Amino acid sequence: MTQQITLQTEVTPDLLGARLDQALAQLFPDYSRSRIKVWIENNQVSVNGTIINKAREKVFGGEYIEIQAEVEDEVRFEPEDIPLNIVYEDDDILVINKPKDLVVHPGAGNPNGTVLNALLYHYPAIAEVPRAGIVHRLDKDTTGLMVVAKTIPAQTHLVNALQKRKITREYEAVASGIMTQGGKVDEPMARHPTKRTAMAVHPMGKAAVTHYRIMERFRNYTRLRLRLETGRTHQIRVHMAHIAHPLLGDQLYGGRPRPPKGASEDFLTVLRNFKRQALHAAMLRLEHPITGELMEWHAPLPDDFVELIEALKTDYLLYKDDLDY
Repeated sequence: MTQQITLQTEVTPDLLGARLDQALAQLFPDYSRSRIKVWIENNQVSVNGTIINKAREKVFGGEYIEIQAEVEDEVRFEPEDIPLNIVYEDDDILVINKPKDLVVHPGAGNPNGTVLNALLYHYPAIAEVPRAGIVHRLDKDTTGLMVVAKTIPAQTHLVNALQKRKITREYEAVASGIMTQGGKVDEPMARHPTKRTAMAVHPMGKAAVTHYRIMERFRNYTRLRLRLETGRTHQIRVHMAHIAHPLLGDQLYGGRPRPPKGASEDFLTVLRNFKRQALHAAMLRLEHPITGELMEWHAPLPDDFVELIEALKTDYLLYKDDLDY
């Protein structure tokens, strides 16, 4: 069994000079470079409306890509009885509160045990929806709200809403360092030039905008509320690191715990035991993809995040008379 797929995108400026197959492998990470190369050689890839059948052809950025191809159904992800924390459900959508240590979609190193596997178990019919209805992702160790489409029409509308920035997502985070005011990070992002699993601010990357405001200040750390205007991979983590305030616990982007002077052993223990980036998707607001009703959900901080905040507060109260802010 095969199914016809259509993939469309624009080549981003950071791929200037890349081979066509290399560029498409980055633009469509769900498909292997070898599969993409076959599509190119089989005249299934057009660039600016012209069929290109040479994988080594160079791209320059800005080209319009369209792929008309068939994919086999041989890759079937297995349903798994993994519990889901369901915040809301109707016939068209599902909103879940994702815990830490749970990958959203199978991939290299995580072939199963994911949100997708859980969705296939709890909702067998969702197998007919591309990517089992997953329209946006959270990193493995980021907790909080995700919306999932249960039908193809719902998925089509949600993907369109995301692209048009009509879905509001707000996060809570703890950043390293003492921040004095809120603001906005408007810096384009692309794949990191040397670290394959990382992203980076890059002048030729895709547009990325993050808004943030201060909720609380502690010793050496600041609690933030953030709102995504765009949804790039690792966006909040990369943007906060870019302005020299990486998220606490984010080892990939430099947020290793830096305890303040004189910290108690209890506080140090909490920091050592918090082994993930301090980031939680706290609010999700969207228009229902079928009814058009404006809907909003909130997810309380998970237990480990609450414990972290309490420890930061306790440490701050012990030393607040010595601080100059």
